[in-house]
Amino acid sequence: MQFGQHAPAQRTIVHLSDTHLLAANAPLGGRYDTEGNLRRTLDRVEQMATDGAFVPDALVFTGDLTDLGESLAYVRVRELVEPVAARLGAPVVWVAGNHDERPEMRRDLLGLVPDETPITGVWDLGGLRLVALDSSVPGWHHGEIDAAQREWLRGVLSEPAPLGTILALHHPPLPSHVPMFDILELRDQAALAQVIAGSDVRAILAGHLHYSMSGTFAGVPVSVAAASCYTMDVARPPLRVNGMDAGQSFQLVHVYADTVTHTVVPVDAEDPAGYFTPDWYARMADLSPEQRLEAFSRKPPRA
Repeated sequence: MQFGQHAPAQRTIVHLSDTHLLAANAPLGGRYDTEGNLRRTLDRVEQMATDGAFVPDALVFTGDLTDLGESLAYVRVRELVEPVAARLGAPVVWVAGNHDERPEMRRDLLGLVPDETPITGVWDLGGLRLVALDSSVPGWHHGEIDAAQREWLRGVLSEPAPLGTILALHHPPLPSHVPMFDILELRDQAALAQVIAGSDVRAILAGHLHYSMSGTFAGVPVSVAAASCYTMDVARPPLRVNGMDAGQSFQLVHVYADTVTHTVVPVDAEDPAGYFTPDWYARMADLSPEQRLEAFSRKPPRA
């Protein structure tokens, strides 16, 4: 249904991040039920899709799928996510994060040879190219896209895709106002910017921060999804920011012909009001554009 000047989105991606599962559903930090929080997130995604809120073209998880890289944790992530994705008819894109371990992730989640090779991939979502990068550094928590991976990306981007390209990686190429994240940031960002500049990259999806944030990198919009396991209470002073079991969310990425939008969706919700109903939209659809403006845009006379 189109009432304005923009045609409907061409593609829709569900962007989730930082599930941090532990084997046997051990509580993260002794307090966070990461499996329960992931279940609630997936239930919300599936409920929205079933209600017709969107038709997903992919589910993208931008890293830290497990907290310790345990084999059983990867198996459990797959058991929880893949049935939902199958019911939605959407592929799952798994991105490696600093808490992931490449050998276990490759073997127990992806069914690949268990080695330290970076976990990258390219998906064609009906003309929209999605590229997964691996910013994890074995044995460390900071991020890096090494020279070999940058050269591989350069080759992928050498030919534009019909609907452009979206990159997904764990460490966002952005500054954070929370100082501790500076220690764990993506290194050598200038070298990555040189690869992206002038290409058809339209958006970058990332995680790592456990709170939603956006910015630009090499002229490209960057959107960071909050974590499903726990979030950061950024209402506190920067030097006192800590985790909290509240405010979990994910993002809907809508790809239009001329822009890409990122909508933060809260996992928890209250019963909504009943004003904007299908009947209301049906009445608007029966009106001409001028009549719709008169009925909905016109302000009442001031007293």
